[in-house]
Amino acid sequence: MTLLSTDVNKFSQVKALVIGDIMLDRFIYGKVVRISPEAPVPIFQQKKEKQMLGGAGNVVANLVTLGCKTTFIGIVGNDINGATVASLLRKSGAHSHILKIEDYPTIVKTRLIAGNNHLLRTDQEEIIPVVTDLLPKFKKILTQAIKNVDIVLISDYNKGLLTPITTQIIIDICNKFGKTVIADPKGTDYSKYKDATLVKPNLKEFSEATGMKFDPLSPNFHNDVKAGAQILFSKYNIKNLLVTLSEHGMVYIPAENIDDLKQIPTEAKEVFDVSGAGDTSLAALGAAIGANISIKNAMKLANLASGIVVGKLGTATVSAEELKTVLSQKETSDHGWNQKRKIITLQQAENIVKNLKENKKVIGFTNGCFDCCHLGHLNSFMEAKKLCDVLIVAVNSDASIKRYKGENRPIQDEKTRAMLLASLEFIDYVIVFEEDSPLHIVEKLKPDIVAKEGYTLDKWPEGRLAISYGGKAITLKRLEGYSTSNLVEKMKG
Repeated sequence: MTLLSTDVNKFSQVKALVIGDIMLDRFIYGKVVRISPEAPVPIFQQKKEKQMLGGAGNVVANLVTLGCKTTFIGIVGNDINGATVASLLRKSGAHSHILKIEDYPTIVKTRLIAGNNHLLRTDQEEIIPVVTDLLPKFKKILTQAIKNVDIVLISDYNKGLLTPITTQIIIDICNKFGKTVIADPKGTDYSKYKDATLVKPNLKEFSEATGMKFDPLSPNFHNDVKAGAQILFSKYNIKNLLVTLSEHGMVYIPAENIDDLKQIPTEAKEVFDVSGAGDTSLAALGAAIGANISIKNAMKLANLASGIVVGKLGTATVSAEELKTVLSQKETSDHGWNQKRKIITLQQAENIVKNLKENKKVIGFTNGCFDCCHLGHLNSFMEAKKLCDVLIVAVNSDASIKRYKGENRPIQDEKTRAMLLASLEFIDYVIVFEEDSPLHIVEKLKPDIVAKEGYTLDKWPEGRLAISYGGKAITLKRLEGYSTSNLVEKMKG
């Protein structure tokens, strides 16, 4: 297990508190069927709807899936959407203190998604009115909550909860109890974040707050960043800054030693949607710092988490298992052929398939011994790949083949067979299994298509299972004249 994977395991011991602007994210999925005859606009045919925690709620959701014991403090309207937010918080497993305000609508952001295309967003929101009568109650709740946590995260969406007064109350209480407080800022006035342990702007926000321009590709970038950071350190006594740089990663600057600047590159490879990536980054950073993980490793984990989430569609979360899976794949590719990262465990496959299905990818599956990979096998793989976006191949272990074929088989060991399969461009992932049948793999992954040559359904339990949950069982046409048994006999001759 890598050092970073060990760090991820520490998240389950972290008690985190999130304070900020919570909202309800609604995603309406469907397709565009035609252009309206009434106006030159697309007609959107709605298929399904999903409701999720948004804004500071997405930070909460990410902390929970990362394994942290999470508490939330915020405000909603005393309406049906506020009740939905409260219900989603309970279902997430987070503990919450929600103040409900009359005559204030809970913030709702509704997105229309056609396929992988984000068509439109509509917002229902009003700035939270200043309710001075609530301040004593707010302070009392804060004091009790902050005393009992390891890390405090301020998620500011500039919707009215985090005023200069309330934000300073939070930071003052944190400093009184010696608690680390991280602020994800909004706006250009950083006076409300005065005395914070760490402030995490993106590059645009950092530029607006300092009045400076920054180019991550410039040879003077680090000097420019240090100059900008010094402005905020001097004016507001902020202890540390971490600036996210989109495709250029992130850079950390400590006030105590401004020359101890650290920058790491991005982890994102394929971007479907950037919704909530900053929330995920904040949650992972907070979880890591709350677990007393070094800032360099905390940055790596935050960067990795946001890199995973932008590969998903819609406001999304990242789990501790997903992080460890990606870390395991990175470790494999760093210490040998890149093809090794395609050889995965069933647990890793479950996480990967879940994410792929969320992004509307068609998952294909086939299996076999593949002792001597020949043209018949290659033809089956190519035909199976035509049916899906991602093809997973399960290969019998050495012990499994011996039970099935006899003590003289396999000819090639499981590592060799798996590597040969992983080296083929039309195979995306390889799983080695110990059992006599891959039925348990199909049960766990529920691929959209199960394909195999030469099997009828009455002798093919994996195919029957696929049909039972709504998948397809495809019998591939056999390429005659090729078999491993024939090859073995030829070699003996």
